[in-house]
Amino acid sequence: MLENAPIRLPKVLREGDEAAAIDILHEYFTHQVDKTGHIRTGARWDAWDPSGRRAADAYVFTTDDLLAVTLLSVQVPAQGAWLLLGERRDEMAARLTDVGPDRDLAEEHVPMTAESPAWQLENALREIHGIGRTIASKLIARKRPRLYPIYDEVVGRQLGTKSAHLEPIRLALRHDDGALHHRLLDLRDRASLDDSVPALRVLDVLAWMQGKGYVAKP
Repeated sequence: MLENAPIRLPKVLREGDEAAAIDILHEYFTHQVDKTGHIRTGARWDAWDPSGRRAADAYVFTTDDLLAVTLLSVQVPAQGAWLLLGERRDEMAARLTDVGPDRDLAEEHVPMTAESPAWQLENALREIHGIGRTIASKLIARKRPRLYPIYDEVVGRQLGTKSAHLEPIRLALRHDDGALHHRLLDLRDRASLDDSVPALRVLDVLAWMQGKGYVAKP
């Protein structure tokens, strides 16, 4: 239990139901079709690299990134894509450089404020036509999956982070010598997921599936 937590943990984590948490992860990542018959493309998000250039392109947004976010059910409109890949490409590359390499958010000792490079990158992305808070977070998470948490209304509602998402999650992951961070990685390993799935993604999936009404198998 994370006492005095800056976020509200998903129910399975609050109740310490490890088996249910693992079941949710299995359901999301291994069952490609959900209970409504829709293909769950988000399960392919973490390791998806069709061009084989994801690592080489870590400091520039590419067409692969625009396609990747569609796996999470969002789409950058044509005008926004044109700006992101064209007129503002170099600016965004410079901002990604300022953010630095991918690393665990739990290891970030300095608070994530409006002056932080990652926050400034989000704000710059949101200036582009058709890119709001959710799409911006998914674009950054595509480039820095261990550092930047995905946001959407479902996850924000479940975690209680609709007003502020990045810094509360950082604080939660660092609390008690990183207990939550290590717990999320342990659940990933016990669910036999690839290490391309970071702790942030485990938290995201548990919150999102709970918000969508999935009930773990008894």
